[in-house]
Amino acid sequence: MPDAGPDITQIVSISVTLAAVLFALISGAWAYRLTAGARAAQALWRRRSRELEDRIARADGVFGAFPGLVLVWDDAPELADGKLDSWGKPRIFGSPSALASLLKFAEASDGPDPASLLLEGVADYEARSAAGDDTTLRRRFGELISDGRPFSLTIIGPEGRFLEADARAAGSQLVVWLSDATIRGLDESEARGRVEEARRQLEADPIAILDTLERAPFPAWRINASGRIIWANGAYARAVEAEAPSIVLEQQIALEPAIKTLALDAAKSGEAVSALKPVVVDGSRRALDLVSFPISGGAAGFALDVTDGEEAKTALKRFRRAFDDTLNQLAEAVAVFDRGQKLVFRNTSFDNLFGLDAKMLDARPGHGEMLDRLREARQIPEQADYAGWKKAELARYDDAPDAEIPDDLWNLPDGRTLRVARQRNPLGGLLLVFEDKTDELALRARYNTLINVQRATLDKLHEAVAVFGSDGRLRLHNTEFERLWNLDAAELEGRPELEIVAEKCAALFDDPDVWTEMKARVADPSPEARRHVTGEMEREDGKTLVWLSRPLPDGATLIAWQDVTDSRRIEEALRERAEALEASERIKGEFVEHVSYQLRTPLTTITGYTDMILQGIAGELGEQQTTYMGYVRSAADELEKMVTDILDVAAIDAGQLELETSEVDLKDVVQDAVELLASKAEHGGVRLAINAPSGDATITGDAKRLRQITVNMLSNALKHTPRDGRITLTVKMDEDGASIAVADTGEGIDPDRQATVFERFERGSRGGAGLGLALVKEIVEMHGGWVDLASEPKKGTTVVCHLPAIAKTQAAPDLDLTGLLRPDGEKAAADG
Repeated sequence: MPDAGPDITQIVSISVTLAAVLFALISGAWAYRLTAGARAAQALWRRRSRELEDRIARADGVFGAFPGLVLVWDDAPELADGKLDSWGKPRIFGSPSALASLLKFAEASDGPDPASLLLEGVADYEARSAAGDDTTLRRRFGELISDGRPFSLTIIGPEGRFLEADARAAGSQLVVWLSDATIRGLDESEARGRVEEARRQLEADPIAILDTLERAPFPAWRINASGRIIWANGAYARAVEAEAPSIVLEQQIALEPAIKTLALDAAKSGEAVSALKPVVVDGSRRALDLVSFPISGGAAGFALDVTDGEEAKTALKRFRRAFDDTLNQLAEAVAVFDRGQKLVFRNTSFDNLFGLDAKMLDARPGHGEMLDRLREARQIPEQADYAGWKKAELARYDDAPDAEIPDDLWNLPDGRTLRVARQRNPLGGLLLVFEDKTDELALRARYNTLINVQRATLDKLHEAVAVFGSDGRLRLHNTEFERLWNLDAAELEGRPELEIVAEKCAALFDDPDVWTEMKARVADPSPEARRHVTGEMEREDGKTLVWLSRPLPDGATLIAWQDVTDSRRIEEALRERAEALEASERIKGEFVEHVSYQLRTPLTTITGYTDMILQGIAGELGEQQTTYMGYVRSAADELEKMVTDILDVAAIDAGQLELETSEVDLKDVVQDAVELLASKAEHGGVRLAINAPSGDATITGDAKRLRQITVNMLSNALKHTPRDGRITLTVKMDEDGASIAVADTGEGIDPDRQATVFERFERGSRGGAGLGLALVKEIVEMHGGWVDLASEPKKGTTVVCHLPAIAKTQAAPDLDLTGLLRPDGEKAAADG
């Protein structure tokens, strides 16, 4: 076969290779073109870098040849409250010898931040501007930062050395040039001349000033910018117990650690600073006021002993606190306003009285605002012209200090009354005292009413009354006093003394001893003199007066007189009557005793012979004779019982009848009484019945007397009960005691006579002595009981004796006439 030519694969491969080579050539040419500018720029920057390095080298040479330092700040230091607190970190340019010299100038040691040490060391030295103004580097550098104002200064250093400082703002940078005039070879005398001209005001001898400070009685010192003490006076050395000031400088003995801090603060601030510190001086603790103020190269200071002043302040604070505590204890409300009319104090009573908002009061409102709040709360008097009233209240602050401010009474809408007292403060302001007088006024009104009532009461008395105070003057008297002593009301006006009153009364009673004794008891405050005393006066007009002196609780003395002339006459009559009664009683007793003896003797004879005749000793009697003799025997018994009753009544009146108490069975008592009168009842055709409890019927009493009263009640019932009548004797027991009741079906008692049946000698329709029921009542009362009576005409009568479980043992009271006498010895008029 013929040759078909190159293989298609090879053709494609060759084509691709050629295309790649062509693309590489084109890319390389394009890249070379692009990097040509970069290579040129790189060569330019290398050239410029060599130029800058050359410039820096030349600048370093220039700075090295500058006989001072150049400080450059890329960022200005910040000011704290407008004052320079930190110097930042400036870059330093200049010769090393200049840096060393300036550090020595500033008395600063070498360190990691020499720029800050240098600037801090010279910042507070005395400096003069080109215009001759006093200033410091710290102050002018702060003005450069805040206002951008450049400056040129001459800083006066120690040992007559001077530092020149210039500062400018260079764009965003700050630059300061510092140079030592000595190194620069400047004419030192010329610089010193400029400084001396700036000190033209210093005309005094500096040696005299130093000598004055040396001899000052208070410690004084000077500290440089690095915090070292470079001078101290003798008082300082004595305060720290050093032998001499040189020892203080050598050992750097600080009076108080705070003096160095104060010196640095004063140097930085450019102003005097002070602090109160406790310091031990000469072995005693004293309060010293440490004052430090900036001077050239640092700060000076002195210490003032203010112990007495501080103690006075402390005492004043305690006094004010005690005064406030005292005001808080007062019941009156107190408010204090200062000269600005602001509320500076109020006590607890003020809050309680007005009830205002405590937060509002704590905010120290003005006097006018407080009045507005009180008006809103209706705590001030209603005012037609409130604005004018308020203006007048506030105008008191402008009054003269010695002008008197009268008290006011505030009648509040709620009914309270306040007394308002105002007092001026010598330093300005007002003190207001509010006293609630509501209760006092109410009490005063009641007191006045009471006094008026007492006066009216005294005027109604029959006794003459006069009240004398402890000063011996007449305070109070009634109209009877004027009438009894024949005095006019005009003579007793003006509160006369007791001695003058006695002179006016001497016309009726002229006994100086009595009046002197009265005056002594009025004026003498001793307990022995101030006691209750009574006496009696026989006046010239024949009247008899009884007087008494009685001390009163308030120190006054009450003297009262009573006209007892008529009473004395009645007393005499009563005395005569009493004597007559005593004689009558004695005669009655003797009569009863005589009659009883004279009656009992024939009665005994009659009874004895009657019994003998009835027994047939004198012979047998006929029926009619026996009947007659029975009547005689019965009459003798009645007469004997009457005599016994009369003797018992007499014994009771004389107080000689006493109960002989014992355990008494009432059933036996009533049984004995019924047996005693059974034959008499049977003879009269009257039935007797007993109702007694089945159980115990025992009380404590006099058995004989209980039997006597039972017999008397039965005898009285038999007298008034017709034939075929009935008498019932009943005994009952209860919690309080017992009762004995006698009920009959007799004629009864008229209502108008029932109240008198128990009186002595009150005889019934059938006669008798009238002592039976009277004895019953009196004997029952002697036991401590009482008697009831129930009766109805034609239907009968019931007499009930109520007896206690235990009888009284006391005898009946004697007839006593002394009860007719009053406690003061005067007999009372008898009522009947």
